Amino acid sequence: MPQVKIFSATATTYLAEKIATAYGLPLGDLSVSRFSDGEIGVHFNESVRGAEVFIVQSTIPPADNLMELMLMIDAAKRASAHKVIVVMPYFGYARQDRKDRPRVSIGAKVVANAIQSVGADRLMTCDLHAGQIQGFFDIPVDHLDGSAIFVPYLRSLNLGNDLIFASPDVGGVVRTRSFAKNFGAEMVVCDKHRKRANEIASMQVIGDVEGMDVVLVDDMVDTAGTMTKAAELLKDKGAKTVRAVATHPLLSGPAYERIENSVLEELVVSDTIRLKQPCSKIKVLSFAELFARAINNVVTHESISSLFI
Repeated sequence: MPQVKIFSATATTYLAEKIATAYGLPLGDLSVSRFSDGEIGVHFNESVRGAEVFIVQSTIPPADNLMELMLMIDAAKRASAHKVIVVMPYFGYARQDRKDRPRVSIGAKVVANAIQSVGADRLMTCDLHAGQIQGFFDIPVDHLDGSAIFVPYLRSLNLGNDLIFASPDVGGVVRTRSFAKNFGAEMVVCDKHRKRANEIASMQVIGDVEGMDVVLVDDMVDTAGTMTKAAELLKDKGAKTVRAVATHPLLSGPAYERIENSVLEELVVSDTIRLKQPCSKIKVLSFAELFARAINNVVTHESISSLFI
């Protein structure tokens, strides 16, 4: 069996260290340097010849994080790695998954092409904005499900028979229904209409939440406009409590202020992206153990779906 080595690019070192520890290996030795003009250079400080190399990097902005990842893949391939597996906890550009109007790019496909073109043999990611992005790849994609860490936490809250799940938009219905099914609970939908990106024109609740403990479910939270507006609307409709679950905490612009001042009991997120600042209403759960188990199952050719709830 080939030797396993886990390396981290700079954007996700905090998570890669936890993944490597959970797997039982030290993080690999890698140097990332920059020329005076900002150009990136990478160098493996140890041999990867014949090894199964796992590279951990979330492709959050800026685009340098994606470029650094591609340089690492290229360096590993040129150093005769047996296989290069990209562990991308957060897949950037996933919101650009289709042509929703004329003359626009499909960013998710561009990223998929880039990762494959430099020689990645496999991709491991979590809670893609749209599951069909897996079809942009011609290599195996292991798409982990965030419910594996969120469902046990929600169970620990003992919310009982008053629990109901809500999707903050129509696009998240499948994800929300999956959560509801795990609890044998009902779900409602917050139907929103946008004028432009990150700006909501109107929103309405489809379903009854009177006297219920509502859990909003989403794959990511960016400016938190949708999440906090949906929470306020649900409270106006008679919800007893409203909390939210979102895998990827992008949290840009006024997000932290909006969450702190919102009616949300709490926002539960993962560590696929590091928080920029503390917030009393945000709870972070770690994906490290789940990714470590997934890496083990890839190495030993065991089922990945066994890790799902």
